[in-house]
Amino acid sequence: MIDHQPQTIIVGDVHGCLVELDALLRKVRYTHGDRLILVGDLVAKGPDSAGVVARARELGALGVRGNHDERVLSWFRAEREDRSLERPLSRAHRAVCATLEDEDVAWLEALPLTLRLPEHRVTVVHAGLRPGVPLAKQDPNHLLNMRSLCEDGRVSFRADEGVPWASRWTGTDLVVFGHDAIRGLQRYEQAIGLDTGCVYGGKLTALLLPSRRLVSVNARRAYKEIL
Repeated sequence: MIDHQPQTIIVGDVHGCLVELDALLRKVRYTHGDRLILVGDLVAKGPDSAGVVARARELGALGVRGNHDERVLSWFRAEREDRSLERPLSRAHRAVCATLEDEDVAWLEALPLTLRLPEHRVTVVHAGLRPGVPLAKQDPNHLLNMRSLCEDGRVSFRADEGVPWASRWTGTDLVVFGHDAIRGLQRYEQAIGLDTGCVYGGKLTALLLPSRRLVSVNARRAYKEIL
């Protein structure tokens, strides 16, 4: 039997695709000695958001908050504070809210916007980092939503405007991110994008550390049409 060396497994946007998450963990031979990290957007769009959060909690996973996680959490915060949301929640997000237990919500709320793994010189973020801006001064909205950089230096949340922010990243840490399913797998010298569109019928992808090997499983089916 081959010894299983402890590994860090960073998984792209799961979006409620529990079957695929379990399949990916089997493929990488996940054991409880490994460290599991999720790049955000655990919930929404897919079939079993609550199941994904429950599995993450069960396995002691780490991670960062994604924009869809944040959208769901905004509803719970508004409920606690007895106020209305400025932007009404979609039917899909309301459906997710109805399935989450209090412990699930608390776990999601405790997720940071960035996670640094100094032993690997890796920083994990959901959407992106603005080049040239220290981590502590990054705009939280950019961390959750950015995709591109425009010629004039503006951050864009669109994939069809400007260039991928990761193509301009030259920081000392390798940045591992998700969020940008339209562009799919992105591999640059100092940034790797792991959103390979599982919920749209693509793949669920993991980066293994320290080997930096990429492993994917196919989606069982397309749960949502990509916009």
